[in-house]
Amino acid sequence: MKVAVIGGGTMGNGIAHVFAQHGHEVALIETTAERADRALATIKGNLERQVKKEILTAADAQATLARIRAATDLAAAGSAELAVEAVFEDFAVKREIFTRLDAVCPPAAILASNTSSISVTKIAAVTQRPAQVIGMHFMNPVPLMKLVEVICGQATSAATRDRVLQLAAELGKTPVAVQDYPGFISNRVLMPMINEAVFCLMEGVADREAIDTVMKLGMNHPMGPLALADFIGLDVCLDIMEVLHGGLGDDKYRPCPLLRRMVDAGHLGRKSGRGFYDYA
Repeated sequence: MKVAVIGGGTMGNGIAHVFAQHGHEVALIETTAERADRALATIKGNLERQVKKEILTAADAQATLARIRAATDLAAAGSAELAVEAVFEDFAVKREIFTRLDAVCPPAAILASNTSSISVTKIAAVTQRPAQVIGMHFMNPVPLMKLVEVICGQATSAATRDRVLQLAAELGKTPVAVQDYPGFISNRVLMPMINEAVFCLMEGVADREAIDTVMKLGMNHPMGPLALADFIGLDVCLDIMEVLHGGLGDDKYRPCPLLRRMVDAGHLGRKSGRGFYDYA
């Protein structure tokens, strides 16, 4: 299958990696050649780690990389049977991408979004093919994490859903079909937990290490909620909480003021070098 992945960041390069590893030809589309080169370098590094861990042979890694071609124009999606958008959570940006994909992709192509919270129904409505628009929410890091949330919008057809469920399974993932409500399943459950941990920190219930230790040792979580927020990005956590709060209209989804303040300060977690923990 010919696949186009739009966005070569943390999620996009992982999605391209996994599709190419399973035999698909991938056009990885970024805004600049520099960004595209950086995405390819990341994929190459991740493939080399898989070889060292004996997950792949060197020949398989080389073949995987050879199936990915970088591009800086959405026209590269012109022959794609599946296009997967993996840019940041901003509806205006997604609207522009899906409007353009709808124009350049073949009529039978499925258009998917790696959205973590924005409505698939809302995205689909900007296209002329809402029945062929769906959410494919991969987890980070994509090559390692098994789950894919497959999100059906109001108009998504059963045929589109079934095809994407099958594709996700062929990638070695465990797909779960969910309906299009704010946060879907993963972030509707996860983000309020993270937000409540931030409230505990803000209110002085305990320090960051104590909060994370309770959740790791008491609840058997592999990572504490504050460390996990740093890994995800505090700006991403805030964006998702805003979607939950606006979409569901319940104050239990109100973002913690400390979370908002940290984002305003540019303390976004690992990617900025500082969040609830320091990563200098």
